Amino acid sequence: MNMEIEEVSYQALPLLSLNHVSLLVKNVWNSVRFYEDVLGFCLIKRPSSFNFNGAWLYNYGIGIHLLENKTMEDLDINDEPRPINPKDNHISFQCSDVNLVKRRLEEMEMRYVTAVVEEEGIKVDQVFFHDPDGYMIEICNCDNIPIVAIPSSCLLKPNKFGTYNSKMSIATPNYSCGFMETLMMENLSMDMLNFSF
Repeated sequence: MNMEIEEVSYQALPLLSLNHVSLLVKNVWNSVRFYEDVLGFCLIKRPSSFNFNGAWLYNYGIGIHLLENKTMEDLDINDEPRPINPKDNHISFQCSDVNLVKRRLEEMEMRYVTAVVEEEGIKVDQVFFHDPDGYMIEICNCDNIPIVAIPSSCLLKPNKFGTYNSKMSIATPNYSCGFMETLMMENLSMDMLNFSF
């Protein structure tokens, strides 16, 4: 019996970048204060057609959408703080000075844990802590490790937002949008945010 196996290949979706992370929170305004005061996000206008309490924040080329869910309060049987586990789900942010991050967290009396990742003599410092709803945040200097694509069929797009990672050691195709165009679009989007108020 001969069986024919048909190989099916799909093209990846036409993604451009990460747009936002959406989080369920107990109290929108407690979380807004945290993301503004601790992480430096800015509150931005959200569509007025929404009929539920929430808030949108933006900075660093990414949005955070907070959705209030009062039923989360029912899940808090234990008021003890959760252990900070670096292997838990988390959102990670790049920083320029990990020691300054630790000092600021200590000034705010926030609990955190640290970790160090080492690859071929290159070290990455990580700081982990929780937001008011227990979501894990990581702050790191992760750009110390070069990005190297493993499968040869995967062509990574160049870093289009923020600073250019010169350690990206991959062959990238010629994309129609260059660095200056990306920078101009990023500045335009920030200007548009200022107009929204």
